[in-house]
Amino acid sequence: MSEINVTPFVDVMLVLLIIFMITAPMLTAGVAVNLPDSSANSLPDDKEPLTITINAKGETFIQDTKVETGQLVTKILAMSKNRTDTRIYVRGDKSIDYGKVMEVMGMLSKGGFTKVALLSGTSASKSKK
Repeated sequence: MSEINVTPFVDVMLVLLIIFMITAPMLTAGVAVNLPDSSANSLPDDKEPLTITINAKGETFIQDTKVETGQLVTKILAMSKNRTDTRIYVRGDKSIDYGKVMEVMGMLSKGGFTKVALLSGTSASKSKK
């Protein structure tokens, strides 16, 4: 028999496709936050940025990990391997006090981070695409 049997290959590919279709939506879960809308364009991304989220209760998260506000800069320095040119996005729930967002921005500025941006509802949905 000189033909190649591709049936097992197709079976494996279909199983992998189903597995990825089931697990992909679970990977996009994050901290639920109600962002304000903005008409500004999104920033171009060359690397995956770090995201700091401040939820409606005033709790601070780096990516999906809750962190105390006083330890924010040291944790980000550790995650970015002491590179202060790492892009950082700050997301704040629209119901929290603006002073809390500015406190986080000030801490990042004192830590030496120069590429810090605020995300709004429209820019956050564009950056997920």
